[in-house]
Amino acid sequence: MTPDEYCKDKAASSGSSFYYSFLFLAPERRRAITALYAFCREVDDVVDETEDAQIARTKLAWWRNEVGNLFAGKPQHPVTRALEPAILPFGITEMRLNEIIDGMQMDLDQSRYLDFKGLERYCYHVAGVVGLLAAGIFGYRDPGTLDYARNLGLAFQFTNIIRDVGEDARRNRVYLPMDELKRFEVPASDILNARYSENFTRLMRFQAERAEGYYAAAMAALPAGDRRDQRAGLIMAAIYRTVLEEIGAEGYKVLTQRTSLTPMRKLWIAVRTWLRT
Repeated sequence: MTPDEYCKDKAASSGSSFYYSFLFLAPERRRAITALYAFCREVDDVVDETEDAQIARTKLAWWRNEVGNLFAGKPQHPVTRALEPAILPFGITEMRLNEIIDGMQMDLDQSRYLDFKGLERYCYHVAGVVGLLAAGIFGYRDPGTLDYARNLGLAFQFTNIIRDVGEDARRNRVYLPMDELKRFEVPASDILNARYSENFTRLMRFQAERAEGYYAAAMAALPAGDRRDQRAGLIMAAIYRTVLEEIGAEGYKVLTQRTSLTPMRKLWIAVRTWLRT
C-alpha cells in the first residue's frame, strides 16, 4: 500500500462528510487534502482510542517528532510521507501541524471549559488551523479568504460539539462552557446522565445559533474572486449546516442520539453545491 492509498483508506473509512468534498478536487489537491485529513485523524485517534493518558502523551510526542522529521526531509509514517510533496506547493507549515497536535494535547489536559473563550481557543487548534491549511490546498489569492477559512473551521467544530454532546459525555467530556451551563440552569450531571429538560433545549438552541453565526461570518468573509477555488470548503459547509438544521428539527436530542446524513444525501448536497458555486 502506498502512502497515498493509506491516506485514502483512512479518509474513506472514517465516514466523514469531508470525504465527499474531496471527490471534486484536482488530483494533486485531492491527494494533499486527503493526507492532511489523515494526519488529523491519526492524532485525534491517539486521544480517542488510547485509554491511558500517559501513553497518549507519548504517542503525541512521537507525532511531534515525526512532524520534525517531515520538515527535515525524512518522514517515516505513511501520512507524513504523503504530506511531504504538498508542503511547498500548498504552504503547509511545521507550526500549523504542531498547532493541531496542541489541540489534541488539550483534550488530555482538560475535559471541561470554564467559558467560551477557552473553548474557542481549543476549537481554533483542532479545527480553525485545519481550515487555514485547507484553504491553502484549495487555493486562494485574497488574504481575506483566511478569515473565511478560520471561521468555517470553528463553525464545523461547534457543530461537532453540538452533535456529539452525548457521545462526549460518555467519555466524561463536556465541551459546553461551564458558565453557559450555569446561565441556562443545566447541571453538568444532567448532561453526564442524559437527562433532557426545557433548559437543556434552550442551551442547545443557543449553541446552534452561535455556530450558525460562525457559518454566516465565514460566508461574509469569503472574497468573490476565491469562491470557485474554495468550492470544496463550501461543500463541507453545506453538509455540516444541514446536519445542524437536522439536529434542531429533531429537538436537540443529542444526549441519546447522533444525527447523521446518509451517504447518498451527502453526495447529493455535494453535487448540488459544486454546480451552484
